[in-house]
Amino acid sequence: MSASLAALPRDPDDQPARPAAQPRSGAEVLLQALVDEGVEVMFGLPGGANLPIYQHLPASPIRHVLVRHEQGAAHMADGYARASGRVGVCLATSGPGALNLITGLATAHFDSVPVVAITGQVANSAIGTDAFQESDVIGSTMSVTKHSYQVHDARDLTAVMREAFHVARTGRPGAVLVDIPKDVQQQLVSGEPSNITRLRPHREPTRPDPELLERAASLLAAAERPMILAGRGIAIAGAEAALQTLAERLDAPVGTTLLGTGVFPSSSPLAMGLVGFMGTGYCNKAVSDCDCLLMVGMRADDRVTCRVDLFAPRAQHMIHVNIDPAELGKTVPADCQIAADAKFALEALIAAIPARTRPRWRAQVAEWRTRHPLRHPHNGTLQPQEVLAAAYQRRGAEDIVVADVGLNQMWAATSWTGEAPGIFLNSGGAGTMGFALPAAIGAKAAHPDRLVFAVCGEGGFVMTFQELATAVEAGLAVKVIILNNGQLGMVRQFQDDYYGGVRSQIDHAVIPDFELIAAAFGCFGRRVDSLEEVGAAMDAAIAYDGPAIIDCRIDPEANIYPIVPFGMGLADFVECP
Repeated sequence: MSASLAALPRDPDDQPARPAAQPRSGAEVLLQALVDEGVEVMFGLPGGANLPIYQHLPASPIRHVLVRHEQGAAHMADGYARASGRVGVCLATSGPGALNLITGLATAHFDSVPVVAITGQVANSAIGTDAFQESDVIGSTMSVTKHSYQVHDARDLTAVMREAFHVARTGRPGAVLVDIPKDVQQQLVSGEPSNITRLRPHREPTRPDPELLERAASLLAAAERPMILAGRGIAIAGAEAALQTLAERLDAPVGTTLLGTGVFPSSSPLAMGLVGFMGTGYCNKAVSDCDCLLMVGMRADDRVTCRVDLFAPRAQHMIHVNIDPAELGKTVPADCQIAADAKFALEALIAAIPARTRPRWRAQVAEWRTRHPLRHPHNGTLQPQEVLAAAYQRRGAEDIVVADVGLNQMWAATSWTGEAPGIFLNSGGAGTMGFALPAAIGAKAAHPDRLVFAVCGEGGFVMTFQELATAVEAGLAVKVIILNNGQLGMVRQFQDDYYGGVRSQIDHAVIPDFELIAAAFGCFGRRVDSLEEVGAAMDAAIAYDGPAIIDCRIDPEANIYPIVPFGMGLADFVECP
């Protein structure tokens, strides 16, 4: 054909037919939907009901971290989400695999962490027949998720996954589950995906009533002794700068909840540290004596308030700001309740409140800080605070600490010296022992360039220590600090103080040799018995190119102080004798 003839337009009917799009399986549609949501890492374990997903996983750009137990997968997704601010993803098979996720989903959901769990399910035709490894995962997870989906047609997967991520990350974040029968994973689909109409998008809260914000601003401006309590909602909203600006404008001290640790810089003269049951004495004093209390981005749960009728007894007004209206008035009858995003509310208050100093209030707060400092014994045995001080001295400004649950958690929180959110992570609402190691692995996957410590008691560590294999295999070099007192320490303290001193079933008569455990998993291990050994062990563990364990044999009688006795108010805290 001549060049001139080739340049002529062809008859449309003469055009060669375009090749039809190749059909894709539901599993391929799912993986593409995850890529479209920006997922780079997910944590999971294959089994019979999710094998079609794993069949196509090698062709996906998503990095998969193979866990040793599904609970570990959920905690890793949780740690990843807390450290990165992105949605964490975990994957399990049907039956026991799906049910093993529940504790991890509850942990994330309670603490408003965005996690999407994907579970395999028996084929559509077998659902409800008590088939092998069938479980009602939708019913089982109803109380620990924002929403759960069961997808019966692969054409719906794209829309469902888009919606699931939206629900998980927006408003008050939380856990979402997507259950996919095996035949749906294998179903071949072609053409455009369906655009399902049964949507459940999260509805953002309406803008708060301007009159409520105006009232809150006028109450705070008129107060002589204002106090602010801040929770994790500050970090979720990205409201740290607004919180600091408002505190400085009011000259108001700021306490934080356990989950709010880091949302206010610990170096600020207005920082009061942890509030509540095991909070600092000076913070609890300030809450008990303030005349106007602003609670923002927090639930005001029982660990914060202790005895509700003695909570902030001198406050003439209480203002509660939370994005979830269900939390307002649930425990504390605040007289000004505002359903709003924390950043929006704080910025509105800043605009309406003139700057003012309160020297008498500031002097009183300083006096409490001097009179009620954090103290610990010096009796010749290794104290947990000494171990944590050595660790915190070695971490960079953005390095991460993940605490487990128990005395170790409270020692780690009250000793915290960080300046930003998202770098001290712990299980708050659910109080899940065994959280720290897998969550630290997830945090390390989110930030492989950062140092990540997991702080555990020996009791919590052995609940999930099989995930050391995951850390080694995935090249995620977490550093584990075990505060080893040979017992369930918090239970022992409670038994001593509140249950007649009867020590029942708290001693760990068999304690593994954690140096040998470390060696068995291919990790660095070192036992520490004295303060003189701590620094060298820390340096060696940090320098080691891989996961490491430092087994610190601490004072077995070490307690957490201050502490508020059961049934008492915040001002009734007991200090270190």
